[in-house]
Amino acid sequence: MDTGERWNYLVRLDEELLKGGIITSERTAFLIRHADLAFVHEAHPAAILTAVAAIETHLRAESPNGRTRLVDLIDSSDLEPELKAELQYIRKFRNSWVHVDDPWDDSVFLEESEQSEQALFDASQRALIALRKTVYSNPWV
Repeated sequence: MDTGERWNYLVRLDEELLKGGIITSERTAFLIRHADLAFVHEAHPAAILTAVAAIETHLRAESPNGRTRLVDLIDSSDLEPELKAELQYIRKFRNSWVHVDDPWDDSVFLEESEQSEQALFDASQRALIALRKTVYSNPWV
């Protein structure tokens, strides 16, 4: 996909998933915009990290227990079980890039770079879909 195709992909996602309007914090909206920008410009780790930050910010705003770990925010949310499972997958994928056990293990970049790039692209797409499903889950009609 080129830049234009990635923008069109995001527009199609919004058209497909948004049924009405949403009310969200300006912080969440800011993070969504930056996750989109990262995706469009092929900064897939940044898109994943920023999408998860937006998801966490949104869930925290929706939760009466503001000071809770993301894993618990997801579990205690009123989201559909399939979406909760997807959010947990994305959270764990993000954690595998953020909480690295061996920062000197470069094999993923040296020996498996093409597979790594594809995995990051796929995860960034999944993260942006899950982000939208999460934020759009309670539309204001």
